Amino acid sequence: MTEIALEAHHLYKVFGRNPRQAVERLKAGESRDDVRDSGTAAVIDASFSVNRGEIFVIMGLSGSGKSTLIRMLNGLHDTTAGTITIGSDEITAASPARLREIRRDRVSMVFQHFALLPHRTVAANVAYPLELKGVGKDERLTRAQEILSLVGLDGWGEMLPSELSGGMQQRVGIARALAADTDILLMDEAFSALDPLIRREMQEQLIELQQKLQKTIVFITHDLNEAMFLGDRIAVMRDGRIVQIGTPEDILTDPANDYVEQFVQDVDRARVLTAANVMERPRPVVAESAGPRTALREMRDNFTSAVYVVGRDRILRGIVTDRDAVKLIRRGVNSLSSILKPVPQSVDESSVLMDLFVPAVESVLPLAVTDANGRLVGVIPRITLLAALGPGPTATDELTLPLQPLETSEINAILDETAPPSEAGRTEREVR
Repeated sequence: MTEIALEAHHLYKVFGRNPRQAVERLKAGESRDDVRDSGTAAVIDASFSVNRGEIFVIMGLSGSGKSTLIRMLNGLHDTTAGTITIGSDEITAASPARLREIRRDRVSMVFQHFALLPHRTVAANVAYPLELKGVGKDERLTRAQEILSLVGLDGWGEMLPSELSGGMQQRVGIARALAADTDILLMDEAFSALDPLIRREMQEQLIELQQKLQKTIVFITHDLNEAMFLGDRIAVMRDGRIVQIGTPEDILTDPANDYVEQFVQDVDRARVLTAANVMERPRPVVAESAGPRTALREMRDNFTSAVYVVGRDRILRGIVTDRDAVKLIRRGVNSLSSILKPVPQSVDESSVLMDLFVPAVESVLPLAVTDANGRLVGVIPRITLLAALGPGPTATDELTLPLQPLETSEINAILDETAPPSEAGRTEREVR
């Protein structure tokens, strides 16, 4: 069962002289512009939950309310209306003293512009949260060195922040947040000040750290490609409201409205969609117990020169080509085992599309997709792979295979011979 780390219910944040009145008017149906005489509505009726151990990305353009929202999550901005709960603690009802404890022990934050203490060394910056907790100097510096090694800054502990590059300073910011050892990390545009190459490197490092540490992360960004790369789920904001929450695949393939659809139209789909998102029902495929005539018939019906062979457990055993099947038929052999060839290319169902092009070109069949146990769960024809990326060839376009299938007339002539009883009815149904 999924454990909820953080919940927000019907959050409003209005800056101005009469925020309560603005909230009542918003609840009554008035727009953000309508209530400007009462205040500026930065967040309007935002509700969401964050699962423990996930990266939850809140994204939107400048002015959408995303940065205000993340500052509400740890009490840096108080809420005009609504509730925020972290575990058993309701942030919106916490006393100032309890709120300080929550920030110290349960929620840490990584800022866009690093916010490092310039007069302290890198190690002392990282150790600062432990100092606030009363941890002894030797212990906190030892812990700081361990975390610096974790973020790729081993040996830089005695430097000052001014001696580090921007990317390295941001790693120090992340290390400081990790040193606090809190349940939740809030990251507000943490990589937006970095150059593109360094930014991508930091994104990849965050994914690696998350695989090791399994923190709960709320990440703010205006960059959709960044959101798609990092997020387990994404909340899209516009004009203070959350307009859609979903997985990257949900956002990309089923946008909630025209705004989201326009937002995602320039996303690099090859880095977001996975094999599982585009695969089709496995075909052509026969059971390992099938004979060469059944295999040849499947090839003829699917216009291919080879067929996948799976065991009763659906684990992919290999492939059989039409020419090898014909040889067995002419020799009177009914078992496929002697002509099984290794599958030249198969991919895991979690592989992103950009990693599938070379395997797809090299495969004599629609690209095999397997699960973690090696079971055949789907296939991806090259035409499907191209279509998933946007405009391209139609289903009637010809895609040349490395092996050309036998002529249909030749296959029919072979299949017209009497098939052994052991092969009767042994079709794809056996392996479904």
